[in-house]
Amino acid sequence: MGRGGAGDFPERVVADLAGADPVAEPRAVASGAGIAVAELLGRAWKVGWTPADVWEFIRRDESAPVVALLVDCIAVDLAKYAPSTVDDRWAGQVHDLGGEIWWERDRPHLLHWADRHGADLAEALWATVKVLASLLKLPELPQILPPPGSASARVSASANGVDHKVLAKVRGLLAKAESTEYPEEAEAFSAKAQELMNRYAFERALLDADANRKQTAASVRVWLDTPYVEAKSHLVAAIARANRSKSVFYSKLGFVALVGEAMDLEITELLTTSLLVQATRAMVAEGSQITRSGTSRTRSFRQSFLVSYAVRIGERLEEASSRAHDPVEDKRLLPVLAARSLVVEETFQKMFSHTVQRSATVSNGAGWEAGRAAADRADIDIERQAVDA
Repeated sequence: MGRGGAGDFPERVVADLAGADPVAEPRAVASGAGIAVAELLGRAWKVGWTPADVWEFIRRDESAPVVALLVDCIAVDLAKYAPSTVDDRWAGQVHDLGGEIWWERDRPHLLHWADRHGADLAEALWATVKVLASLLKLPELPQILPPPGSASARVSASANGVDHKVLAKVRGLLAKAESTEYPEEAEAFSAKAQELMNRYAFERALLDADANRKQTAASVRVWLDTPYVEAKSHLVAAIARANRSKSVFYSKLGFVALVGEAMDLEITELLTTSLLVQATRAMVAEGSQITRSGTSRTRSFRQSFLVSYAVRIGERLEEASSRAHDPVEDKRLLPVLAARSLVVEETFQKMFSHTVQRSATVSNGAGWEAGRAAADRADIDIERQAVDA
């Protein structure tokens, strides 16, 4: 594992932690390193970060062994709390990251981690310092999940969300849309997925109306990979709007925060994942863009392509959503949708009271036209069919 960084600060920190070379008290030093990480993870939870957020933030700059160390430390943190005091969504994130106690408790975790990764204690401490340095950079965020130890009851992530059978069908359809090389097939699979999700969303809204269920709003974060993060954020925002949700882009961190009803957020996340894959594939297929003088215009082309793609997809999804169910047909639906819209707006304003609206810059007309054409090929239409869940 290589070492680097500004100045000799990390080197001095490792030397101070080790105390001597060879380390006189490796168990004590390894235990102390674990305590330091645990302390900063606790701080991260208090300022609004979740396990998935911390993982996304650190994996962008650090090596796989360092990220693995972080995941282990998150697993250690979760094990401190009684399951009844941990929200299921929190536990689900840790599980999805692969967080588990895989080592014996006979000695400190860091020593086991060093053995697994072929590192000595100094290298293990170096990795620890990298994790600590990243955790110290985390700014305060709005709280979207109760930190472990503070949940009064276990809340199922699917309690108000999508039925697992429907979710499995939708994921299967989107996976087929992403894997096929034929635009017509991708359109058909995406169309069926959108049809299924929207029909199911309105059916669930009618159940809420019959049960007089109080409407609630939740928040999730969608992290975006480079390049063209800002352009991609417009696609997320367009999908969110079409699914009755609101969004805020954190440009410095690289994610979009969404606020909406739980199931609407699931729809948004699923469609975002699939349409980003489809948009990227269509964008790359356009190839490099070179002017007659030999100057590359690829970046401006792709930036414009993605923004245009987002605008057109938003238009298509809005049209599809409006045809999914006519609220006038069932008088029970209007009050539920109005109540949802109100609680989403109130939650959004409470969480993000100082947002600034920004517009996208488009400097490449060819990219704009190509992006719009690609969005048309990814047309998502909804036919008036009952959902067979």
